[in-house]
Order: sequence, then structure tokens, then C-alpha cells
Amino acid sequence: MAAKKAMPLAPETMALLRQASTATITMQLLKRGFRNLAITGVRPMNPAAARFVGPAFTLRYMPGREDLCQPPKPTDPPSAQRAAVEGTPRDHVLVVATGGELRAGTLGDILAARLAKRGVAAVVSDGAMRDAPVMAGMDLPIFAAGAAAPASMTFLLPVEIQTPVGVAGVPVFPGDALVGDLDGVVVIPRHLVDEVARDSAEQERMERYVQIQVRRGRAIPGLYPPDDATRADYRKWLAAGEPDA
Repeated sequence: MAAKKAMPLAPETMALLRQASTATITMQLLKRGFRNLAITGVRPMNPAAARFVGPAFTLRYMPGREDLCQPPKPTDPPSAQRAAVEGTPRDHVLVVATGGELRAGTLGDILAARLAKRGVAAVVSDGAMRDAPVMAGMDLPIFAAGAAAPASMTFLLPVEIQTPVGVAGVPVFPGDALVGDLDGVVVIPRHLVDEVARDSAEQERMERYVQIQVRRGRAIPGLYPPDDATRADYRKWLAAGEPDA
């Protein structure tokens, strides 16, 4: 299968997704029948740098073999890993599929710093990362399933970029949208991203109104989920300019 070209998201879609939590997005996906698009088992290396939005650029590893996985040398031929580090476009998310291999780190602090310098939005991997103490202080959002000291070639072989991958049991296609926060990472199929972004922003707005009503002492029945009367009051609140009190 030929590698797909990078596909930026529309600026307005990016802006709407930045307003939405992963919790909200998963609800919008559930309403559309999608239950298996939240990547579980990955956590941010730096919780203070967990929020991100961007389209997927994929890198797939397979189990390594000793004759093919040697310590790196300057004369090594180009690899899929280096192609991903130098080729993931600005504002894209590097999605690294390892099959859940946790005995070796897929990236270390130097390659992560290069990705950050190039403007990559985030890294998401179902494997481990090296140099965890440094990663924990980086502004680049990096989600991984663990930390490991050994380098990737100890157990892993990078084989291809920009092809469909499975990450912790979740399918990710190049160009799918990924959103991350402290709840985790969720994948939005590319053909749904614009409508999910729109409806997620609307859900966030409605839930802000509901929170105001809860603080005022209103009970949950009829409020959340909203009945017709609550929706009518919500429309009045919108027309009034969305006051906080």
C-alpha cells in the first residue's frame, strides 16, 4: 500500500476541536455509532503539556530481528523512523505503532526535540519512550504507554510511514484527527472530523450552560440531558450573550 500524503485540517475545524474535551468528542462519536476510537493505556509524559489537536502522520514498527537491528551508524541507510522525524509536517501528530512493545523506547529526547523544533503537534505511541526525565519537562505533548531505557533497535524495527496502523487496538489512518488532553487521546475518522468538531463545540457550549444551572441549585432531571424546556431556556441564554451568572 502506497504511503499517503499529509493532509492538514481546515483552520476552522482545528479551532473548534481546541474548544472540545476528549470526553465530549467520545460522546459525539458514540452518537454516530463509534465505540473504539479512544486510545487507552497511554498517558502524557508531561501532564502540563497534554492538550493537542492535529491530523495523524503514522509510523509503524514491527518486532526487531538481530541482523536488521544494530546500533546506529552515520552510514546507515534511511529508515522509516528518520523519515518520520524529518517528514512529519508542522501541526501534525506523529502516531507510533509498536504492537504494545514496552521493552524499548521508540523515541528519545533528541529526536523529540527535533520534532518539537519542526512544529509537530504531538507524539502518540502505544510503546515506550526513552529519556523520561527530559520528556517530562518538554512542551511537546508526548503520550506513551511507559518508559524504557533501551533504544528502539533493541527490540523494534521501523518499517513504514503513512499507512494505516493499530494503536492499542484502535485503528488510525493517515489524516485522521487526533485530540489529546488529561483524559487521554481520541481518534476522529477524517470523513467525520468537520461535523464532529462542529457538534462537539455546541455540546461544550450547552454543558457550560448546564454547569451554570447546577451552580444555581437546579436538579439534574430535565437538565442533563436537556429536555425541551431546558433547550428553550438555553436558546434564550445564547441570545443574551451567554452570561456566566
